[in-house]
Amino acid sequence: MTAFPLPLTELLGQYGSYMIYLLVGLAFGATLETAGFGNSKKLAAQFYFKDLTVFKVMFTAIIVACVLIFLSSAVGLLDFNLLWVPPTYLWPGIVGGLIMGAGFIIGGFCPGTSLVAMATGKVDGVFFVIGVLTGIFLFGESVSNFAVFFESSYMGRFTLPELFGVSYGTVVVAVIAMALLMFWGAEAIEARVGGPSAQKAPRLAVPAAGGLLVLALAVMLIGQPDNADRWNMIADEQLAMLDERAVQIEPAEVLDVIHNAQIKAVLLDVRDERHYNQFHVHGARRLPPDQVVEASRELMFEPANTVFITMGNDESSATEAWKALKAESVPNVYILDGGVNNWIKTYSDEAFVEDRLIRGRENDQPAYRFDAAVGSRHPAAEPNPHAFEIEFEPKVKLELKRAPTSGGCG
Repeated sequence: MTAFPLPLTELLGQYGSYMIYLLVGLAFGATLETAGFGNSKKLAAQFYFKDLTVFKVMFTAIIVACVLIFLSSAVGLLDFNLLWVPPTYLWPGIVGGLIMGAGFIIGGFCPGTSLVAMATGKVDGVFFVIGVLTGIFLFGESVSNFAVFFESSYMGRFTLPELFGVSYGTVVVAVIAMALLMFWGAEAIEARVGGPSAQKAPRLAVPAAGGLLVLALAVMLIGQPDNADRWNMIADEQLAMLDERAVQIEPAEVLDVIHNAQIKAVLLDVRDERHYNQFHVHGARRLPPDQVVEASRELMFEPANTVFITMGNDESSATEAWKALKAESVPNVYILDGGVNNWIKTYSDEAFVEDRLIRGRENDQPAYRFDAAVGSRHPAAEPNPHAFEIEFEPKVKLELKRAPTSGGCG
């Protein structure tokens, strides 16, 4: 397991993690005030090209964080899958950005800097915060009227490498190069419009820019870990769990989880389409093995009480899917003990089990013969939990979710 991000709640408890958040917030606010970002005139000046300090500071923060995040990920210190990347709603995002930009120009603040201004007793900051809270309330009361647009053009956790079909390292280098070019342009514009001149740039600006570019090139050369690399980082610990059969849960426990109102069960059937159509557990989603890694991004957004259960005909393919999901940091993943074959054996009548058994079959192939593709219409596909009182050793333990949680400015 990678060292970062730290599971603060697990390490310090709920209130301990809140204290860390408070200290980070206070430090962030103090830094903004020290930089003059509690002054609406300074913030608004960027829109008139008189003082582009805000632009340069924010872009500096972006590119430094970008390089450090992907360099840490490249060397195995950080699990990028556990970082919050806001899902993309394209057109609502564009419209929302335009509205926020207009509000920034008119009010002279963004939500974060308005809190800094209010904390230092500035009247305009107080009124801006009141406006923000009023806007939040009105939005919450009216969003149902435009919910269709608000949830439209959903693209999931969509990033620039996926958009352009290039590596993360290539994007990091491109972003750094673009930022440095824009810094140079900002200095030139300020000099012409009458703001601070280029000569007032920090003395170490050029060496720092060169250092960032070198680190960005290192990110591109090292590359980001793929699913196999991530599995190798956790293989020793996870293989021990497989050997101890700590993650293979019996059909009786799976049925109990499905009918547990406090748990959301997501059944992932990784068999081929023919076997899935022949018979599958009611509610199971067919997930081809070559799509498991891609699907993990979507599964990360499931509620914290979700339990994922992979299933094949036996356990081989389900175990491979389990490994792929664990490598992608998906929490609470288990394997159906004995696969769908064991499920059918457990919940079918003895006559069916005896008459339809396929002898001499290969591993991870169907063990029972069906005359037609019954899908989930067979009685064993949706057994009544009250009709089967089967004892089992409970193994499902909900992990404290380390998957991404919402965050960011705004």
